[in-house]
Amino acid sequence: MNWWVLTATFLAVNLDFFFILLLMLDKYKLKDVIIGYLSGVLILVIASYFAGQILAMFLPEWILGVLGILPIWMAIHDSDEDPNNQKQRSPIITVLVTYLSVCAGCNLSIFLPILTNVSMIHFLEVLIYVGIFTIIIVCLLKLIGNISVVKAFMTKYSETLMKIVYIGVGLYVFWDSGLISHLIKLI
Repeated sequence: MNWWVLTATFLAVNLDFFFILLLMLDKYKLKDVIIGYLSGVLILVIASYFAGQILAMFLPEWILGVLGILPIWMAIHDSDEDPNNQKQRSPIITVLVTYLSVCAGCNLSIFLPILTNVSMIHFLEVLIYVGIFTIIIVCLLKLIGNISVVKAFMTKYSETLMKIVYIGVGLYVFWDSGLISHLIKLI
């Protein structure tokens, strides 16, 4: 498991949601935001892992490298989700539903190729790592949430930075899976 790729992937798939978290942290208790966000993250990482395991049973690893196209597609694909279009719910449910509606497709398509051939032991390590990282991120966002320069930067550059990281993750998956080596051998 490449922890740098996992960290970059986590940051990239959640970067656009960090701004929403900043807004939610102004409105709800820290504990409620942590529980809702952590629940959503774990649901999507677990779903990605099991989908990848099912695919790995039927396909060789180098073919699974084609899944690297998903993060690249996500970088190119523009989506205009509206996280503010929701009914009044508990803060935890609001954070969870907002996260799932904004990030489900993105997280599944990005984490799926990264977790495809990970063993169960490594996956449990990934869950612990992502869980701790999620809590740390929310706490840090709470601390910096009132800094106006942060809000301005996220508004201006988060989309571009996220796309660059997605493309990098896709290229890494191509390379790490052996897909590129296999294609070179065929030529």
